[in-house]
Order: sequence, then C-alpha cells, then structure tokens
Amino acid sequence: MEAYKAYKFRLYPTDNQKVLINKTFGCVRFVYNHFLNYQKNNGFKNSSCLCKDLKELNNEYEFLKEVDSCALRCAIFNLEDAYKNFFAKRGNYPVFKGKRSYQSYKTNCIVSSYKNNTYSNIKVDLDKRQIKLPKLGLVDIRGYCNKKELGGRIISAQVMKEATGKYYVSVIVEEEALIKEKVIPSKAIGIDLGVKDLVITSDYEKYDNNKIFAKYEKKLKRLQRELARREKGGKNYNKTKLKIAKLHEKIKNTRKHYLNKIANKIVLENDIIVTENLKVKEMSKNKRLAKYILDASFSKLCSLLEWKSKLQGKFYYKIDTYYPSSQICSYCGQQDASLKDLSIREYKCQSCGRELDRDINASINILFEGLKLHYQN
Repeated sequence: MEAYKAYKFRLYPTDNQKVLINKTFGCVRFVYNHFLNYQKNNGFKNSSCLCKDLKELNNEYEFLKEVDSCALRCAIFNLEDAYKNFFAKRGNYPVFKGKRSYQSYKTNCIVSSYKNNTYSNIKVDLDKRQIKLPKLGLVDIRGYCNKKELGGRIISAQVMKEATGKYYVSVIVEEEALIKEKVIPSKAIGIDLGVKDLVITSDYEKYDNNKIFAKYEKKLKRLQRELARREKGGKNYNKTKLKIAKLHEKIKNTRKHYLNKIANKIVLENDIIVTENLKVKEMSKNKRLAKYILDASFSKLCSLLEWKSKLQGKFYYKIDTYYPSSQICSYCGQQDASLKDLSIREYKCQSCGRELDRDINASINILFEGLKLHYQN
C-alpha cells in the first residue's frame, strides 16, 4: 500500500542561496497576490488558464525569471485550493499575503530521462547530508532520519523560514508498505484529557500537564514590554524581536517533544486507543481556563495518537463529544448529573457505593464506549 510521508530537515544555505530563497518567497507572494487581485476583479479562472497567463507575467516582470518557475506555478495551485476550500465551506475567502506572513514556497519534483540518464530536480543524499533543489543547487542539511536513503519517489519539497531566521525543508516521499496491517487487539486503553493532569488512563496512570507556556510566561511578558519600549525598526528592536521568536520556538519544541513522548508510549503499549472528541474551540471560550486548555494542546495530542496508531496498524477511536463520561459509574452504570461540577474530584456512586478518582472513572467509561465502537465495526 502506497502512502505519503514527510521528512523535515534543517537547511544551512550559503549567503547567496539565502538571497535566492528570500527572492523566491517574494516572487511567490507577488504571483499569488497578483492572480488573487485578478480573480476578484475579473471572475474565477482555473489554474491551467492562470499558468498560461503566468508566461505573460514573466515577460512583463523580468525578476520572476530569476527564481524557480515551478514554485511560481505552485503558488497558483495554492490559490486554486484556497478558492476550492472557500466554495466547499471549509475555509474563508482567500486574502492577500503580506511580508510578515509565514514565509515558504513549494516546488514539485520533475523526473525526466535523456539518453538513458535519469534527471531529477530534487535529490536527497543522506550520506553527504545534502539536498539538491531547483535553482539553489546543493544545500547542506541536518536532521534525524533512521534511513540511509529515502526509500521512495520524491513528490515535492517545501522550503520554509522561521521567525528565528532558521531555514527548513520538508520533503514529501511516496513510500510502499508504510502502513502496517491491522493487529489482533490484545490490550485497550481509555484516555481522559484534562488540565490538572494532561492524560489520565484507564490503567490508573497519569501524565503531568507540564504547563510549558506558564513556565516561560513571565520571561515572555518582560521581553514584550521591552519590545514595546524600543524604536520600531531599530537595531535593539530587532534584537528583542528575535529573542521573543526564539522563546516561542523553545516553547513549541518543548511541547512537541513531550506530546510525542506520551503518544509513542501509549501507542507502543496498546492496540485499541480511545479518547474523547473534544471541541477545543468551544472549551477555550472559558476565560479562566482558555490559556491552560490551549497550552495543553489536546488536538495535537489526539492527532499524534491517531496517525501513529494508523502507521502501526492499531485502532484509534473518538467517542461522542457529549458522552457524560464523568457522570456515569464505571462499575454499575448509574448516572449522577450533580457531578457536572468540576470542583468535585472524587466520584462516589450513590447506587453501589464505589469511590474512585473522577478522571480515572471517566477514562474507564471512555474505554467501554470505545470498545462498543470497535466491535460494532
């Protein structure tokens, strides 16, 4: 079975390559905004028609010929995708891209044969730690990959620049037998997600909520106040801005590492994994808890569990959002509506007299509900 997988590496371009990458960002943004403006004033055109118009645009603006032509065409395809998402009510109407927006460009891999020699405009050499990209040539890369070579056909590459000034490339590869066959389940687990403890399992195990943003919040506020005092555009302003970007990057990477650690452990030890289908957007409307809910990254953890389970051939289920897992006794099934109050941390069943930690009781109920879904399917 064929599937796509992304490999992300950090780029170490030379000064000349940095200039060309930044030029490409600008040209891609220019093409996107130019045709978005055209669509607004002249009506919708599909990407094939716009690609023909791109040739005329290249003749009018000579600087577009300096960068990768495939990246410019990809900007048109991205615009078409944005319109499709809008028409399908999956997103908002496309907006113009600014210089301060996320900087990236995508280029597709083109493979051709000439006199029995196969030519590809994108190649990755993991031994020499280099990647070949259109117009840029060979660029040094670093990054973790547990393979000697990418075992599949390269589809595309996306070059990105972070706010910290670091460059990255994400290479999409088509691989065979990426997804394992479904296992015969021998162990199942229910997971309740919370703010006090991030993960509470039906195995009576709890994973702490590290509250990573809260650890750096004081330092971040100090730097933001410092930035507000600086003259905008000045040398010290840019220095402080870079410090803030690095701190945000540290928070993001620390959170990402912790969530991956939890997800790897759970998927490795269990065959059926069940969580709640949380509506984080609605939950974050609670002003008292919004900061902690967003810091916990429930959606990110669930998505990690989902795709890691899929790769390992294991089963992942989400139960209904409004299933009252905290109100039902996991032993006798009696429901107690008074337990909607989150301040009550111990579940005491009025019917059978069982006493249990509220979150562990909820995780056991989530497991039972997930097992119903599994055997129904």
